[in-house]
Amino acid sequence: MSRLVIRWLMANQHGLLVWQPWWSRLQFKGGSLYSIAPFSLANVVIEVKIMRVAVCQVEVTVGDLEANRAAGIDAVSRACDEGADLVVLPELSDSGYVFASRAEARSLASTLSGSPTIAAWVSLANERDVVIVGGWCELGANGMLYNSAALVGPDGLRVVYRKLHLWDREREVFLPGDQRSPVIEISGVRIGLAICYDLEFPELIRLLALDGVDLLVVPTNWPASAIPEGERPIEFVKAQANAATNGIWIALADRCGEERGVDWVGFSTILGPEGFPVVPPLEPSRPGVVIAEIDPLRSRAKLINENNDLLADRREDVYVLTPRSAPPQA
Repeated sequence: MSRLVIRWLMANQHGLLVWQPWWSRLQFKGGSLYSIAPFSLANVVIEVKIMRVAVCQVEVTVGDLEANRAAGIDAVSRACDEGADLVVLPELSDSGYVFASRAEARSLASTLSGSPTIAAWVSLANERDVVIVGGWCELGANGMLYNSAALVGPDGLRVVYRKLHLWDREREVFLPGDQRSPVIEISGVRIGLAICYDLEFPELIRLLALDGVDLLVVPTNWPASAIPEGERPIEFVKAQANAATNGIWIALADRCGEERGVDWVGFSTILGPEGFPVVPPLEPSRPGVVIAEIDPLRSRAKLINENNDLLADRREDVYVLTPRSAPPQA
């Protein structure tokens, strides 16, 4: 799957060792190695696995299980043809999103063991030697419905994550999950899951960063709303903030296609640890696949300069919830 590249451990002018990707600090001239910044080579060379990650923006129709499943399989197959190692599909990619009632959602839900969608993903993952993450409408063993995402690989199911934070009328249909996603390592990349509205809660994303996540995979259904001219959708801005403030990669897979009067934000892309998209976000009006290479070392170097570290600078001594005293009187 993932390819190997070389990274050097660099020493700066103060003797501090920091990881640097070769393309940002070094250039080759006539076969020799030159430093173009105040860094010198240390005597450490490492091999890093680079993962090719694809996000698929697909058109989904509520209630059309077979067509939705086929659209997802087609998108994953196209991503595999382009060399993807991990492919992300949207939230509720098999059932659709805008349910008329809980009864309709229940009619479209499936158990983990009995889901044709999960079975199809596992089969394709095994056939194409790829990891697939996607959302589906889960019927739990307790008879409750969950807005869930599964991560499957060539060896079968690896993770099931149930959305913690339910948006708007979702709470009329689903029961929220009660555990954050585990962080698992696949081909040298530490991966965690979140779903859509989960990104609105920085506490969750920070905990996943503290768990060591390199890549946060986010199936989403972002309903579109009016935005000022020249601005980006606020959902996308919040995703960028999460990537930058935690120094992690975030793969965003939204959907497209009007559904029962609802349009979608789109903007499926992959954000780098600095918060910027590394591939252009997809237009909301059309399906598509975008792919980027994930270097896990870029998410593990939390230094943003010689004096500041995104995680080490936290003030846990004051991040304690305590009863508030009465405000001072004027």
